[in-house]
This record gives sequence, structure tokens and C-alpha cells, in this order.
Amino acid sequence: MENASIDDLLRIMATLRDPERGCPWDVKQDFATIAPYTIEEAYEVADAIDRNDFADLRDELGDLLLQVVFHARMAEERGEFSFADVVESICAKMIRRHPHVFPDSAGKVEPVKDAAAQASAWEAHKRRERQVDGRADTSLLAGIPRGLPEWLRALKLQKRAASIGFDWSEPGPVLDKLREEIDEVRAEIGAGADPARVADEIGDVLFVGVNLARLTGVDYSGALRQANAKFERRFRRMETLAAEAGESLAGKPLAEQDAYWERAKAEDKQGRLKR
Repeated sequence: MENASIDDLLRIMATLRDPERGCPWDVKQDFATIAPYTIEEAYEVADAIDRNDFADLRDELGDLLLQVVFHARMAEERGEFSFADVVESICAKMIRRHPHVFPDSAGKVEPVKDAAAQASAWEAHKRRERQVDGRADTSLLAGIPRGLPEWLRALKLQKRAASIGFDWSEPGPVLDKLREEIDEVRAEIGAGADPARVADEIGDVLFVGVNLARLTGVDYSGALRQANAKFERRFRRMETLAAEAGESLAGKPLAEQDAYWERAKAEDKQGRLKR
């Protein structure tokens, strides 16, 4: 479809949601059923960026835009708001939260020192907006969505706390804390603790892991994606090596599987496996 516009997409969605002539699947959906797809599409955008695949990124951004249109259409059907209201809201917010770029009614522009200062100012703007809206929760941690992936929510909680100085200054103490938390997991397992206690201690390990990534300037999500890709790459090579030997990994003792793993690992370090 050449020269398509956002209006075309809005019309397509309205047609899909039409109770009489629309798509049965689209008509059946509601906010709760579509939300997981919205999250999935956001991750697929991140994956395309990670792979530096701009053709795929174009398509994935379209899929993500469709999610916005879908939610807006359902809201409009309920008389809550329209897509135009969504656009108006975000435009107003961007101008409001960038007073160092967009002048106020008197033509005044607030100076900002650097990106770090702007990030701090952004959070201050958000707190003021919550107060204006009359939201009762005045905690520094207010407004961090519970629907976020938990690693991301941990990161946001840590950043908020760090904004008032409740933070480690460098990675060394975090490594000590990580060792401490791992020892506590080991102790609980050794004592035969119930799963809930073990889960609590493992949660502490993961939370500290996010902190370590933050303080070393590492993208936790990106690092985990790389680790997943590395494991998949090496495991697939293990399967190939076993098949070339006329064998299957399934049912083999762990020691023999490890031997294939070490071969795949060595090839990977030599750059012989497809990234």
C-alpha cells in the first residue's frame, strides 16, 4: 500500500474491530488480552536493533505502532479517549518536560547542564505531575509500573534510590554483596529450606546483579541477550557435532555432553561459529 498514512491505519483498525464485518479475532480482544502482544512487539523492536537489521526494524516498529492504534481504538469504543487524544497527550508531555528546549509562554527557556541533569529534571517533572494529579503516593519510588519486566523494575527502583545518594559509589562493594547473597543461597539450600526461602535469596542475588550491571555501565538486558545468544549458538553446535558423529545428545551422560560443549566453546572463541 503506497503512500499510506496514519489515517489509513486507523481506518483499517476500525474495520477490523467492526462487530458485523470485522475480524472475529480482533473483535474478541480487550486490553488485557492485547497487553502481552504489546510487550512482545516492544521486545522484537529491541531485537531488530540489537541485530542492526533496519528492514526488520521498520516492520517491527509498524507492529508496535499497531499495538498503540489497537489500544486507542478499544478505548474510543468505550468512550474513554481516541488516538488523537493519545497524540495530543504525548505532544503536551514532551513540551512540558523539556523546558530547556521549548520556551514557556513568556519565551523563557530553562538551561540544563548535561544529559545527567536532564534525567534528574525529568524525574522531578514526573513527581510534580503526580502531585498535581492528586496522587496520594508521595514516595520517591512512586509511579514505577508493576507491569514492567522485573529486571527493568529493579533497575528503575535502584536509579530512583540512587538519585538521593542511596547507592554504592563503585562496583567493588557490589561484588562483595553479590558473594554474600550467593553464600546465603548456598546456606538455605544446604539447610534444606523450603522453596519460598530459596526463592527469596535467589531474588536478592538477581537484584544485586542488576545493580552490578548498572554501576559498571552495562545494559543488563543486552548482556542477558548476549548470554542467551551465546548459549544457543554453542548448544546448536553441540547438536551438530553429535549428529556428525552419528550420535544424539539426548540420553548421553553429562560428561560426554560436556565434551561436546567444550568443543563448541573452543570453536566459538576462535570465531568459527555464526554469531
